[in-house]
Amino acid sequence: MKKFKIYLDNCCFNRPFDNLSQDKVRFECEAVLSILKNCEDGIWDIFRSDVLDDEIDKIPNLVNKIKVLMLYSSASINVEISDMIIRRAKEFQSTANIKPFDALHLASAEQGGADILLTTDRKFLTNAAKSDAKVRVSNPAIWITEVMYND
Repeated sequence: MKKFKIYLDNCCFNRPFDNLSQDKVRFECEAVLSILKNCEDGIWDIFRSDVLDDEIDKIPNLVNKIKVLMLYSSASINVEISDMIIRRAKEFQSTANIKPFDALHLASAEQGGADILLTTDRKFLTNAAKSDAKVRVSNPAIWITEVMYND
């Protein structure tokens, strides 16, 4: 199996702590947890970034923040913010209407050489598909299903 380099955005790290009463949310939660388990086991690598650090730091609920930080602790590849990432994020904002934090995630994943950026944010997925990003953006449930069936 390929050793994927995976960038999860903040909504993925928070998905396991969302209300799991909807099937879609529960399926995404299981996908995220499976991806993180593979990263903890050293099968795949996961990114940490200055952008994720900042977003996680802004989680208002202290208990949820601690839980997210526990999941985030398996990150092994670091991407530091740079002028190049900021410039690229601004391009994504203006050309594909991507929100600032999402644009920074996309630019960070691209700069870090991620194989995939995963998000549960439908608007981000839609707008990223319109961009010229050099990294694929997908929903974790869809991506893990593709990986399992292509293995």
